Amino acid sequence: MTKITVYKSNGQYAGFSCMGHAGYAAYSKDIVCASISILVINTINSIEKLTEDIPQIETDEKTGYISCTFSKSLSEQTILLMDAMILGLTEVKKQYGKKYVDVKFEEV
Repeated sequence: MTKITVYKSNGQYAGFSCMGHAGYAAYSKDIVCASISILVINTINSIEKLTEDIPQIETDEKTGYISCTFSKSLSEQTILLMDAMILGLTEVKKQYGKKYVDVKFEEV
């Protein structure tokens, strides 16, 4: 299962983490894992290329871990990109089930 935690501070996005492999299919054939990866990585790339916000990124490919945190208040563009990522992830969860992907929110 892939676990995504979206961190908020005073109702504002503070970052997110994504851990694990979905386990929907064999490694390299897992469409759930690929969908999650595309949504997460595209969001990070878009924030870095299309906004002035600077995320702090940590990754570990072996465990499927990626963390993206923000040290400042976010621009409207980054908030929209985060909203879009969360929409996509929750739709993947609806389509394939909570057995493969979990999305939760945590106040920090």
